[in-house]
Amino acid sequence: MSSIRSLRTFLAVARLGSFAAAGAEVGLTAAAVGLRMRALEQELGQVLFERGARSVLLNPAGRAMAGRVEQIVRDYEALAGQEDDGRLSGTVVVGALVSALMGAFADALRAVKRDHPRLQVKIFAGLSSDFVARVERGELDAAVVTRPPQGLRPGLRWTELYTEPMVLIVPRRPQFELPAQALPALQQAPFIRFDRHTWTGLLVDEVLRSGGARTRDEMELNSVEAIIEIVRQGFGVSIVPRLANVSWSTDRALRVLELPGASVQRRVGLIERASHARMGFTDAIKRHPFMPVDAAARSVPPRRTRSA
Repeated sequence: MSSIRSLRTFLAVARLGSFAAAGAEVGLTAAAVGLRMRALEQELGQVLFERGARSVLLNPAGRAMAGRVEQIVRDYEALAGQEDDGRLSGTVVVGALVSALMGAFADALRAVKRDHPRLQVKIFAGLSSDFVARVERGELDAAVVTRPPQGLRPGLRWTELYTEPMVLIVPRRPQFELPAQALPALQQAPFIRFDRHTWTGLLVDEVLRSGGARTRDEMELNSVEAIIEIVRQGFGVSIVPRLANVSWSTDRALRVLELPGASVQRRVGLIERASHARMGFTDAIKRHPFMPVDAAARSVPPRRTRSA
């Protein structure tokens, strides 16, 4: 009788198209994966793969079996991940924006871990657009991402968790002339732009369009935390999501300014497959009471600032 490990290996080969790649994922050599798959084929009495010089593809019999194998593995993992007392256990593999780990998702994760101490959460940091395909392939149980700008493929779903207003941040000790008002500061100061090819970068463009602002782009990065630090050091201004776990109002190096007429929000949510073995975890995250951003704390009154 094939073990769950063999069935997981079969799914890895089916997804990655290579014994070597599947072996790297499950901790086996390519030769060991090949032997395990031949044993599975002998046990089932049918060939499951079309083997080429550089790739391994499912044949019609393998494709017909893949869905059933995936369901068996999901059912097993669901049983293994639920203790008698109703608490979650086992390992969950999650993708998350680094900025989400500085935002409200971090609070939800801490709460779930506190309630389910035997649960292990393995987190991979990255970009929203990269996580979608990894969730769809089953490499990740779920991912915390910005709302997709386009619709998702069938079999995937996105649930909003919380929103973050997009705000203008400026340094308290700029190394350039900084106008006191938000719009002139945005248009005249060096602008540190979030990568325009990312989903958050598209929101920055939306803010700029809504305010009719044109910027003097100085740098372009795909890291909110790096942008915040560059602004703190006085090299420019930027538009970023207002993260929950950053002490904006007491920051001695930067200020947050309201942008007149701009009310763009970054919507952060959980993307997952419609059915998967770790829905107990994702349901617990979705039940967490995410608090809305306090509008009164969103900005600090602007002060007249000049370069040092």
